[in-house]
Amino acid sequence: MRNILKISLFFLTFNFFAQQGGMWLPSQLKGAREQEMKKLGSNLSASAIYAIDKPSLKDAIVHFNGGCTAEIISKKALLLTNHHCGYGAIQSHSTTEHDYLQDGFWAYKQKEELPNPDMFVTFIKRIDDVTIAVLNGTSDAKSVKENQDIISQNINKIVQNAKKEVWQEVKVKSFYKGNQYFLFITEKYEDIRLVGAPPSAIGKFGADTDNWMWPRHSGDFSLFRIYADKNNRPAKYNKKNKPYKPNYYLPVATDGVEEGDFTLVFGFPGRTNEYLPAVALEQIVHKLNPAKIAIRDKALKIVDKKMRSDKEIKIKYASKFASIANYWKKWIGENQGIEKSNAIAKKRDLEQKFLQKVKGTENENLLNQFNSLYHKIEEVALARDIWIETVYRNVELLNATFKLYQLENTSRKGEKTFNKKRDALLKQFKGFYKNYDANVDKEVFKALMKMYLANNPKKYTPKQLLNLDLDKITDEIYANSALINYDKAKQLLTGNMQEVLDKLQRDSAYKIGKPLAEIFYTKINPDYFKFQSQIASIQKKYMKALMDNFKEERFFPDANSTLRVTFGQVKGYAPKDAVYYRPISHVKGIIEKYVPGDYEFDVPQKLIDLYEKKDFGPYGKNGKMPVNFLGTNHTTGGNSGSPVIDANGNLIGLNFDRVWEGTMSDYNYDAEICRNIMVDVRYILFIIDKYAGAKRLIKEMDLVKAKDKK
Repeated sequence: MRNILKISLFFLTFNFFAQQGGMWLPSQLKGAREQEMKKLGSNLSASAIYAIDKPSLKDAIVHFNGGCTAEIISKKALLLTNHHCGYGAIQSHSTTEHDYLQDGFWAYKQKEELPNPDMFVTFIKRIDDVTIAVLNGTSDAKSVKENQDIISQNINKIVQNAKKEVWQEVKVKSFYKGNQYFLFITEKYEDIRLVGAPPSAIGKFGADTDNWMWPRHSGDFSLFRIYADKNNRPAKYNKKNKPYKPNYYLPVATDGVEEGDFTLVFGFPGRTNEYLPAVALEQIVHKLNPAKIAIRDKALKIVDKKMRSDKEIKIKYASKFASIANYWKKWIGENQGIEKSNAIAKKRDLEQKFLQKVKGTENENLLNQFNSLYHKIEEVALARDIWIETVYRNVELLNATFKLYQLENTSRKGEKTFNKKRDALLKQFKGFYKNYDANVDKEVFKALMKMYLANNPKKYTPKQLLNLDLDKITDEIYANSALINYDKAKQLLTGNMQEVLDKLQRDSAYKIGKPLAEIFYTKINPDYFKFQSQIASIQKKYMKALMDNFKEERFFPDANSTLRVTFGQVKGYAPKDAVYYRPISHVKGIIEKYVPGDYEFDVPQKLIDLYEKKDFGPYGKNGKMPVNFLGTNHTTGGNSGSPVIDANGNLIGLNFDRVWEGTMSDYNYDAEICRNIMVDVRYILFIIDKYAGAKRLIKEMDLVKAKDKK
């Protein structure tokens, strides 16, 4: 009897987990995916999620500023996304006198909503399978390059001939490693205004210490609004623009979540790589991630120390620090999760089964080809990651020299092109130097250049940098370079093209930055992409062979910043022996973590007062105020700000993170430990209403009791 129970439990577990994982195109939910959702508790039809002939959930979802997701939650196009997605905009409106990061921002009247130049949102209007047209003629290609040229030509024809409105745009994206292609018709709105944001002590509570962790207690949300012209079409910012009238917006459910409830996350996941061979995953875990982690670790310690001692530096570097810290911590958890879940060994087991199935066929040698190519690419892949982390990501002065190198290269196209690029760069530099501190950057430069010279493969290090007196050159650069502030940089770029080029060559920072940029363009990138193109060709064949030989398996397409649906349930998890995490956190946990004056765990007095009075309004339950909850949805970067939708199509939460143990889901989704983290919509409503008193925003929304209607 005991064995029968064990077997039954195994199959129950297997069946549950078999329905988990995957980021599916909403246009392809009919059939098996629709049935999987229903088994998890969904009452939604595929056509309710995605339709082109009637309003559907997809019409409420937007790609937010090219990197996050947001959703429309009112008929006046009130837009909900994460606090960290709106962080840059909130910061840009902040000053030492009006610090919206510290104090929050609320537009109590519509006229108080703040415009954000360069911010945009993108709607997906239609998705079409164009695989046959894209791959037409590729079977006759005699090389990888010829194959890609044919595909590019076909895509250009498809884009040119696509049926769309004048104001709409079109793009074609590949799926399943180039085995399938879809066309997307989009609409881009560019008048997006800041409506509300809680203080960072709420929106970023726990900051970097809690990032990727559970339990979480973050009110990670902000509010914007989409504006349109008089015809409800896309337009640049204009005072005469009116709130966009959406085709669909999400009702907001106020009755909360319980363990086992269905959850659907709708958004624009950035990038996953679930079908890499074992040799590739091994290289990531043991070579590439450790190098990147070490560089960011060094930079973050320097910047953190400076931020803690100077409020002005804290404001300047808050957004940058959070951005750098985010993936530093993610890579650490990713490595641990991959090793803990035995992901590499599991891939090797799959590969052994694959070899048995393809023995004697043209696919028999694919894994040997992978092994050879990943061995060849390792040195340049390491050099490329070190270069990106040092020059492009973390040393701001070197990032500036890289942009100047690109400017210098435009001189080959003539003075007109050069001047256009220079004007654009000066505009970019104005924002760059607003949040730049040369004393901070000097310490980062010195520390990271030491690491670069010690660890970067010599083959990919500029010869003139090998014997540098780093202490001397650091002092010289930060004392004499024109790139340490905006006024000097502007003067450097003043004059005719030849005068600017002559001044550039004499600048002490540019003398270091130029050879670094040159080696990136002339050696690192060419070598890297030479091997990558060969790997991609093998990966395409491997992907097709996997799907052909394991037809019983669920093969979902990797994320590529296109609109996707992922479904699951509210569920806790056991990260280690004798530990089980419940799936819902409460304001009580905020008070337990409270550290007065600490920039990560300080708590606004008003929130403390509301907690002590148990003044949660209609949003609390049994004397407790829920804050965050967990789900089994398969998410990644880009899903930040994604709506969490219940079984009936109502908004119940806002996705913002994953648990640390499950960050390896970009390479290996494991339903036992991979969990996404969401803000409970009741906490969002509580902060807007009871904390901020922004009742006009509450009145805009359609608040519903979804469970009472069942």
